[in-house]
Amino acid sequence: MAALKVLTRLHEGGFQGYLVGGGVRDLLLGMHPKDFDVATDATPEQVKSLFRNCRLIGRRFRLAHVIFGRETIEVATFRGEESPEDDDDEHRRIDESGRLLKDNIYGNIEQDVWRRDFTCNALYYNSADHSIRDFVGGLSDIEHRLLRLIGDPQVRYREDPVRMLRAARFSAKLWFAIEASSRAPIQELSPLLNNVPPARLFDETLKLFLTGHGETSLKTLQELNLLHSLLPPVAEFLAANPHSPYARIMRLGLANTDQRVIDDRPVSPVFLFIVLLLGCVEQRFAAHRAEGLPVSLAHERAVDGVLAQLLVRVGIPKRFTLPLKEVLVLIRRLRQGGSKRANQALSHPRFRMAYDVIELESMVGQLDPEVVEFWATVQTLDGEQRQAYIREHTPGDARHDAATEESSDAPTDKPNRRRRRRPRRREG
Repeated sequence: MAALKVLTRLHEGGFQGYLVGGGVRDLLLGMHPKDFDVATDATPEQVKSLFRNCRLIGRRFRLAHVIFGRETIEVATFRGEESPEDDDDEHRRIDESGRLLKDNIYGNIEQDVWRRDFTCNALYYNSADHSIRDFVGGLSDIEHRLLRLIGDPQVRYREDPVRMLRAARFSAKLWFAIEASSRAPIQELSPLLNNVPPARLFDETLKLFLTGHGETSLKTLQELNLLHSLLPPVAEFLAANPHSPYARIMRLGLANTDQRVIDDRPVSPVFLFIVLLLGCVEQRFAAHRAEGLPVSLAHERAVDGVLAQLLVRVGIPKRFTLPLKEVLVLIRRLRQGGSKRANQALSHPRFRMAYDVIELESMVGQLDPEVVEFWATVQTLDGEQRQAYIREHTPGDARHDAATEESSDAPTDKPNRRRRRRPRRREG
């Protein structure tokens, strides 16, 4: 095991080394840990000197990553307590809201435990004697399935507002109750998430919704009044339409994603944001149509408006927003059923994702099941059988167009060549 190799090398080098964090917690709960973190008294530079396969990362928290093929072990140096001489930009920096911008003050294990977030994540496993060091009652809280913040909740949430999202995530993932004093300040302090970089909130969103407990995470975020600070358009839509078909689609889509994670099948951030935002887009689309805008323009403005509102908080990379827009357009096309553009839709690389969405729409009564049946059948056919089926299920006025599409898709012997324009003759 890679983490044990790191611990062994640290011990051989004369340093302390412990497994710490979620890996120890999950083992105690009988769960399969996603990864293991290591805490040590070695500085990042000393860790790097022990491992050729190591790189140092981070400004806010200086860390060492020891890489074993596809597995990366994160090694953190014990954090220490702040002292007057450390009150400078070189080691520690805090903004006006109390958010910790930089913390590279090193210390010992007894000090390090107070820099961690929750008691269940502050257990140190010593591989040398197979013991667990517990300074803050983490073992008892795990036994009672209680999520408790270490230290003053007001101070700790201000240091790092993302801890509020971590509280929601761990509560949803582990089915832990959030201890009363740890829960109490969350609603008041939730606007502090506005100060967190959008790229970091994107990572936290994926951890909340793409790790097997997305449906429960959504419910927990709503209960803690955190959803509006993380996903404003989603929160607004659910507040106004809590029992609408698209609210049900959102929850069904999250449940399906959770099941894919459980089955160890791939999941997609694009599909996640589609099921989260589809109701918001449809609501805005209807409003733009009521204003008299044509369909394509109304849909384009609806998508752009929802994304603009979301991207202020969550920095979704373009590699996801561009496919997301494509799928939303394709969904609108698939809802029409048989049409002259059926072949084009079937050949789209994201057809399957759009089909999964209209299947959800049919399940909640938002779309005629015959439309889903058309696409379910046509994708199983090839060649002339497919073309005949499309013609048979295309409305009469559009059958000629479907045949035209069929002929235009067929290969031709002559390549298409652009005609070269004859140069003008100069006069004179």
